[in-house]
Amino acid sequence: MVRLELRAASMGDPSLAIIAGSGVMPRMLSEALTRAGREHLVCFPQGLEVEIEGAEPFYFERSISFFKSLEKRGIQQVVMVGKFHRPKSLNVLRFEAPTLMAAPRILASLRSGDDAALRALAQIIEELGLQVVGIEEVAPNLLTQPGLYAGRVPTEAERADVERAAYIVEAISAVDVGQGAVVAAGLCLATEALPGTDAMLDWISAIRPQLPDAVGSGVLYKGPKLHQDRRMDLPGIGPITVAKAAAAGLTGIAWEARGALLLDAERTMADAERLGLFLWSREPLRR
Repeated sequence: MVRLELRAASMGDPSLAIIAGSGVMPRMLSEALTRAGREHLVCFPQGLEVEIEGAEPFYFERSISFFKSLEKRGIQQVVMVGKFHRPKSLNVLRFEAPTLMAAPRILASLRSGDDAALRALAQIIEELGLQVVGIEEVAPNLLTQPGLYAGRVPTEAERADVERAAYIVEAISAVDVGQGAVVAAGLCLATEALPGTDAMLDWISAIRPQLPDAVGSGVLYKGPKLHQDRRMDLPGIGPITVAKAAAAGLTGIAWEARGALLLDAERTMADAERLGLFLWSREPLRR
């Protein structure tokens, strides 16, 4: 079984800003950088809840000026981690001119999917003179390596289901839909869409009594989208994922090695052991 070592990245240029979304990943990254002695700022879009004390909020409507201010403060690199939600409402009176000019470009990308939206935002940030980097560059040891992280070794049938789910995720990712799928006995029970993994697992829990006995339990697989910009929005597996997978009657969770994050790792692994789920980080379909 894999022994998890969450070592921080080595000391590097201190001019780094974390743009934090919701969830535990921004805190994990900040703690890793702090352990390494690497100075960094943490900022987040106004309206999101973040788990880092002292994080600086900024308004979407003034984001261009905000990113320009980061460069003036000596920031050279930006890493975006966590869950970012489309803004539900924007204050027209709060817009400043540079952001107003860029808004149509950003808002148009939102209609294309999460990866397209984040890619458009990253391009705008880099046009302002900042470099957008990924976790692999600043804290590579937060990415999982191939191996079994909890539970028993998957059976041959479970491995076949994981393989099937991986191909399904690759197929739906081509149209920027989702990063997860559940397969049981070779049959696809669900694929992840805009509501996310938790909603998908809740739905399987709800329909489980209606499924024929031959369908069996099933497995969850998560992986980056095909051609995804891996600097942003890598899939994550955490305690909530484990709890909901168990409630949905699944026997295990698998993901693409070096392409997903194990959130609150020690607790996630302990919960999986307690609930009887395997956690398997497998080699990607394509290298």
